[in-house]
Amino acid sequence: MALFQSSSTSLFLLFHIALLSTLSLAADPTITYDFKLSYITVSPLGVPQKVIAVNGQFPGPLVNGTTNNNVVINVRNDLDENLLMTWPGIQMRRNSWQDGVLGTNCPIPPNWNWTYNFQLKDQIGSFFYYPSLNLQRASGGFGPFVINNREVIQIPFAQPDGDFVLLIGDWYTRNHSALRADLDSGKDLGMPDGVLINGKGPYRYNTTLVPDGLPYETINVDPGKTYRFRVHNVGTSTSLNFRIQGHNLLLVETEGHYTVQQNFSSFDIHVGQSCSFLVTMDQNATSDYYIVASARFVNESLWQKVTGVGILHYSNSKGSATGPLPEAPSDIYNQWSAMNQPKAIRQNTTASGARPNPQGSFHYGSINVTDTYILRSLPPSTIDGKLRATLNGISFVNPDTPIRLADLNQVKGSYKLDFPSEPLNRPLRRDTSVINATYKGFIEVILQNNDTKMQSFHMNGYSFFVVGMDWGIWSENSRGSYNKWDSISRCTIEVYPGGWTAVLASLDNVGIWNLRVENLDRWYLGQETYMKIINPDENGETEFSPPANALFCGALASKQKDLGNKNSAVSILQGNPNLFFTLLMAFCAAVLVFS
Repeated sequence: MALFQSSSTSLFLLFHIALLSTLSLAADPTITYDFKLSYITVSPLGVPQKVIAVNGQFPGPLVNGTTNNNVVINVRNDLDENLLMTWPGIQMRRNSWQDGVLGTNCPIPPNWNWTYNFQLKDQIGSFFYYPSLNLQRASGGFGPFVINNREVIQIPFAQPDGDFVLLIGDWYTRNHSALRADLDSGKDLGMPDGVLINGKGPYRYNTTLVPDGLPYETINVDPGKTYRFRVHNVGTSTSLNFRIQGHNLLLVETEGHYTVQQNFSSFDIHVGQSCSFLVTMDQNATSDYYIVASARFVNESLWQKVTGVGILHYSNSKGSATGPLPEAPSDIYNQWSAMNQPKAIRQNTTASGARPNPQGSFHYGSINVTDTYILRSLPPSTIDGKLRATLNGISFVNPDTPIRLADLNQVKGSYKLDFPSEPLNRPLRRDTSVINATYKGFIEVILQNNDTKMQSFHMNGYSFFVVGMDWGIWSENSRGSYNKWDSISRCTIEVYPGGWTAVLASLDNVGIWNLRVENLDRWYLGQETYMKIINPDENGETEFSPPANALFCGALASKQKDLGNKNSAVSILQGNPNLFFTLLMAFCAAVLVFS
């Protein structure tokens, strides 16, 4: 029969029949993407350089989902090194197998496919994805990830007239391999060469600082309308101040949680953080307006070139933007004042999120804390002859065999469950030391930054309540300043140098979850650990089983089957047993139709 003349054609056709069947029959729809990561050459700052593209795009394409969608993303690694994609802020409920970091996944080798398969369970908001290994994010591979509300759940503001994504971040003209070599040799990364906005260099606002001919980002708007701007700091290690000339930024969401709405003239967005603003086009159009992302908490005279500039263009604009950029905050040497901004962010406790019940109905302030961890970061130090970064005196060494995979296959010695709950008076060390966290515990984490630079910390698998932030050394008396009612819930939080930030998290998501600094240099040098959270009463039954397409490495490398050079359909089926069953049913139906 003609349908079966080519096995590859048959598979392709039946795969799409199955996919349509899945979309129509499943309780929650499935969205599918193919990602091919490869190198391309671009010149965002006027210097040709090799960057990591997704499907030939830099930055990568938008992943656009809705609450409870199932997501299938087939990733093809066309780089010359191992790859993992991570989805920070996507909670991967009971499914850390899809998390995309070395403690939970074996890497995808060059010229291989691997398919991620997860659900956007009870989530909404603005996030981004990126490659998690070896500073690769410093060369690209990142893109936006939006989770929309279901139609039955109202958003807590009028529907915007449009939606824009801005990926901002510091940028080096040296690629990630060169940056990695610098760190390996004991050097600091040094000052970035600029700031990109959506992968583009700055508009030429200054003929001395900005070369002629650079591509720059333009946002086209209509007068009188209100737009949602989803802004993500995807950079390497620099906090940025975001502002739009002549326009207020109405903060409405941070990493999946709606905020009490407040206007800001500018807003600090730290490495790894995501924020949503409503911006109304209420200015006249005598000219275009600057969109600015500039380096924060640095010597501005030295870092002046580390500024990204785009253009807000009204449809009735009468001319180009001219003149000086809107000024950055003037509190650079008064960080006490700067901390007032993050302290002012509050959760909108009357708004529904992914579910119809108000987010604030979870009274975290009245729950007893079961464990407290004080995590202290220090400036990088030499350990065993190499420059390393630490948490509580431990520089994390990624295991050869991922932690949970080692558990299920009885691999001994892959890691230790002995991460200290506070800094210890002992020599700095390199180790694979993991937090033995309590399932359904309510954990207090104190992030004490004794380093010299601003840091952002991220917790995979969770959002946490940001209950306190201050200068100096945290003590038990500091709990008296906690916000126990409407603190914002998010997954990435800044910690000021010489200060501390306190967060609370309800540990109800079983799995192995990475807790790390988002600054890529410190992360690469070992400033991370993992939380092991297992349900002791059900022998792990609340956790998903490893996927059918699980990769094996380390002590389990001999179990690995060759998945290289498989087409997208086959790879997706490897990672999606339900889809395979649907395909089988479609195949049987096709045989009946064509026989």
